[in-house]
Amino acid sequence: MSESPDFFTRHRELLERAVRATTERASWSAYPEMPNDPAYGEDGMATGSEAFQALVGKPFDLGQPGEPVAAGEVSPYGLELGISYPYLAPDEAVAIAKTAGRAWRRASADTRAGVAAEILARLNAASFEIAQAVQHTTGQAFAMAFQAGGPHAQDRGLEAVAYAWAEQKHHPASAIWSKPQRKGDPITMEKTFTPVGRGVALVIACVTFPTWNSYPGLFASLVTGNPVLVKPHPKAILPLAVTVRIAREVLAEAGFDPNVVLLVPEKPGSPNAGDLARHPDVRIIDYTGSTSFGDWLEANARQAVVYAEKAGLNTVVLDSTDNYKGLLSNLAFSLSLYSGQMCTTPQNLLIARTGMTTDQGVKTPEQFAQDLSAALDGLLGDPKRAAGILGAITSTAVTDRLEQAAATGSVVHPSSAVENPQHPEAVVRTPLVVALAASGEEVYTREWFGPISFVIETESTKESLEVLRRTVGEHGALTAMVHSTDPDVLEAARDAALDVGVHLSENLTSPAVFVNQTTAFSDFHGSPASPAATAALSDPAYVTGRFTTLQSRRHVAAV
Repeated sequence: MSESPDFFTRHRELLERAVRATTERASWSAYPEMPNDPAYGEDGMATGSEAFQALVGKPFDLGQPGEPVAAGEVSPYGLELGISYPYLAPDEAVAIAKTAGRAWRRASADTRAGVAAEILARLNAASFEIAQAVQHTTGQAFAMAFQAGGPHAQDRGLEAVAYAWAEQKHHPASAIWSKPQRKGDPITMEKTFTPVGRGVALVIACVTFPTWNSYPGLFASLVTGNPVLVKPHPKAILPLAVTVRIAREVLAEAGFDPNVVLLVPEKPGSPNAGDLARHPDVRIIDYTGSTSFGDWLEANARQAVVYAEKAGLNTVVLDSTDNYKGLLSNLAFSLSLYSGQMCTTPQNLLIARTGMTTDQGVKTPEQFAQDLSAALDGLLGDPKRAAGILGAITSTAVTDRLEQAAATGSVVHPSSAVENPQHPEAVVRTPLVVALAASGEEVYTREWFGPISFVIETESTKESLEVLRRTVGEHGALTAMVHSTDPDVLEAARDAALDVGVHLSENLTSPAVFVNQTTAFSDFHGSPASPAATAALSDPAYVTGRFTTLQSRRHVAAV
C-alpha cells in the first residue's frame, strides 16, 4: 500500500508566507486573479467550459451517501442546469460527519493545514469550471464570477487556513513541568497539549457569492479539526458541489474518510437549514444571508458558535472633494457592480442641504443627484459593457424591491432594462436612485438589497455623520465611506465608524479601488462590533472559537 502524500511539506512555504501576509497587511495574493494569466494555461477557458458542460443535465457524482434529488437550478442567463445531487436527512448527515471526523480530529494541525492547502491548489486549477458554475447560478458576469468565485475566494480560504494554523501553534505540543521541593527531588511532569475541534461544523451559503462567502468558514473549521457540512443555497448548489468534490478527493488521497466534508443540499421546497442548525452535534455555524435568519440562528442554535454575516445600511457621507469627476465615476461603478447585489454596496448617500464643495464648485443635493445619474448613464450606455458590469438579477424579489423603492421618493435615476446580447433571457437592470429627506427614516433604515440607493438630504455634514452613527449603530453596516477635504470631518467620520463598528473608506476616486470590494490578507470584511455581522473575515477571533486546546499530564520518574 502506497504512503499518503505529504501535503504539508508540499505547501509549507505557502502556508508560512500566508501567515506573514496576515501580519503585514500588504498586497499579496497566492492565486492569479486574471483569467489570461499564464498560470492557467492557454486552454484553461476551453477546458473549464468543457468541464462545466459535462455536469449539466446529469447526477453530480460526489461519491458520498445519499439518493440523487433533482435540484431545479436555473441560470439567470436562461440555462436550465438539470443537475441532481445526493440528499441526506439532517440526522443522517450529522452522524456520518461525526464518525468521519474522529480520525480527522486526531491529525496534527500541520497535516490538516497541508490538506487544506492542497484542496485550495486544486480549486485554483479548476477556477474556470468554478467560474462557469458561479456565473450560471448567481448571475454574475463571467469576469466577476472568475475573480470573486475563483482566486479571490481561494485567497479568502487560504487566509482562514493561515489564521487557523497559526493559532493552533501558540502552545507547544509538549512540555516538561518541574517544581522544586524543599526536601527531595522536584516534582516533574510531562504535559501534552492538543488542539481539538468543537465538533460538526455547518456552512450555510448564500446565492450571490457561494464560494467567496463560504470558503473562509469551510477552511477555518476544517483546519481546526472539525468535519464540515456544506449547505448550499438551493439556487446556487453547483459551485459548492464542485468544491466539495475536490475536497473529498484530496481527503481520500491523504488517507482520511472523505465524509469529513459533505454536501447537504435541501430537497426542493423542503428547507433543511433550521433542522441542521439546531442539531445538538452541530457546534459551529457559518452563515451568510438575511438579517432575519441570522438573528434566528443566534437565538435558536444555542449549542453552536455562530459566525454570521448579515445585512446592513452601507452609508456614504458626502462633504467635499477635490476630484468630483473621480468621485462620481467611482461611486457609479460601486452602485452598478453586479446590480448592487452585494452586501457591501452603498445604499444611503448623505449630503447636506447646502451642498458639497468640489473642484467644480458647490454641488447641491439636486445637482449631485443629477450628476450621479449622468455618470451612471455614461458608464452603462453601451449594452455590452453594461452587461459585463451589471450581470443579471438573481430573483424576482429584487425586481419587486425596485418597484417598491421607486414609490418611496423622487426618482432621480430610474432603473431601466438592459439587453444582454449574449444572453437575451437574462434580466438586467440599471441602478435606481431615489431622493429622500433625512426625515424619511422609515425608508432608508430598511435594507433594500439590489441596485437601489437613496440620496438623502440632511441639514449639514454634522447631521450626516449623526445619521450614519444612529442608523448604522442600530442596524449595522458592512461598509461606510466619507468624501471630505476637511481633516476635522475625516476625523469625525473615523470616530463615528469606530463607535458603530464599521470599516471606513475615505475619498475613493480611483478607477481601481471601490468601497464594495475588499482584498484578502489586507482588508477586513465584516465586524462583530456591528449588528451586521458576528465575525470578521478574517482575524484570530474568527478561528479560535472553533477549537480548544486540551492537555494531558503525567509524572516523570526521577532519573
